[in-house]
Amino acid sequence: MELQDAKMNGALPSDAVDYRQEREGFLPSRGPAPGSKPVQFMDFEGKTSFGMSVFNLSNAIMGSGILGLAYAMAHTGVIFFLALLLCIALLSSYSIHLLLTCAGIVGIRAYEQLGQRAFGPAGKVVVAAVICLHNVGAMSSYLFIIKSELPLVIGTFLYMDPEGDWFLKGNLLIIIVSVLIILPLALMKHLGYLGYTSGLSLTCMLFFLVSVIYKKFQLGCAIGRNETAMESEAPVGLHNQGLNSSCEAQMFTVDSQMSYTVPIMAFAFVCHPEVLPIYTELCRPSKRRMQAVANVSIGAMFCMYGLTATFGYLTFYSNVEAEMLHMYSQKDPLILCVRLAVLLAVTLTVPVVLFPIRRALQQLLFPGKAFSWPRHVAIALILLVLVNVLVICVPTIQDIFGVIGSTSAPSLIFILPSIFYLRIVPSEVEPFLSWPKIQALCFGVLGVLFMAISLGFMFANWATGQSRLSGH
Repeated sequence: MELQDAKMNGALPSDAVDYRQEREGFLPSRGPAPGSKPVQFMDFEGKTSFGMSVFNLSNAIMGSGILGLAYAMAHTGVIFFLALLLCIALLSSYSIHLLLTCAGIVGIRAYEQLGQRAFGPAGKVVVAAVICLHNVGAMSSYLFIIKSELPLVIGTFLYMDPEGDWFLKGNLLIIIVSVLIILPLALMKHLGYLGYTSGLSLTCMLFFLVSVIYKKFQLGCAIGRNETAMESEAPVGLHNQGLNSSCEAQMFTVDSQMSYTVPIMAFAFVCHPEVLPIYTELCRPSKRRMQAVANVSIGAMFCMYGLTATFGYLTFYSNVEAEMLHMYSQKDPLILCVRLAVLLAVTLTVPVVLFPIRRALQQLLFPGKAFSWPRHVAIALILLVLVNVLVICVPTIQDIFGVIGSTSAPSLIFILPSIFYLRIVPSEVEPFLSWPKIQALCFGVLGVLFMAISLGFMFANWATGQSRLSGH
């Protein structure tokens, strides 16, 4: 009541009072101010359940980088890796907290609109561009996996040479997958409808995890044994880059490769473009409920990442490669099924990643326009055609999007949420030198540091002609 009296008397601005109420749990969502028109978060009532929202956000978090986490553990050590992964998970949860706080203050659940609120039209354009570039890069990386892996899997199942038959060409297969699977899912009106396919995608990755654990107990120590069916064709000496080549797990390790794996781990929980769209469609939306969705999703992915890395590392120890599935026999029926499941999971993730791009383009090019099926379909078609053309015609597109990912990922996770918090939260409630804003400022500085480190290592790779892990 005191806050409402202060608001009515003009002692505090409307945003400041609503922010305090939001923090104290009195506002499940942005409500109307006395004497003003109601401020609505959205133009329709969210109908997506808590569980489906968790599936969608978990699917958005989970990326192709999971295949290289065992390699990252080999170059950091078990304890250091898990501690670092936990820190990154907590930082990602804090980042989402900043986003939801800003959304609760201004009654906006669109990332682009938060940019406009913080910096005007230029901020809206910058945020939309960052989201589009980051998610187009993610889509291209997923289609690259399909292009390179699907012909091998099908060829092995059919006992055929993937290079010898036209219908097993990777370029043709990604077009078929895009038209028959990705496009129909991308045409769904609401992101919540993809909860079922996201659940299937997560089930496929759970099968991958269970298979990695099973193989650990089946193979035991896989170093120096022919019967392990390790068929890696890596150059001699690659597996022994100064590491202990024995069945002994390293708890803490510091080597030259650690500097490449740490930045990749820092982006293991990128899901921020999808957070606000999922929040918009959440049933009975509130900041606390959406934060719970984020925490459950991040916690589940932390467990999946940690278990996959641990058991993959404890199977091959320092010999593990950046692409862990290549360490197993390519003729093992179980591993073939696992590779097929991973491909299915990657395919079902593409539509979830496409939704924020379409939303960003609509916010940028068609602000305030009502939903239109022709526009909805046209944007999806144009995006899929563009990404397919890039993957098919530009061999170096991965390097290009590597740079984009190294700038867009820290921007989405660290820099933009912290800047939004500093600019949007009223100074009457949180002075600039208050502890929450100091935390947000340090968080943004950490993002700039990660960006500089990632770009530095990438340019160093190009200068030396080396390639490292690719993530998300």
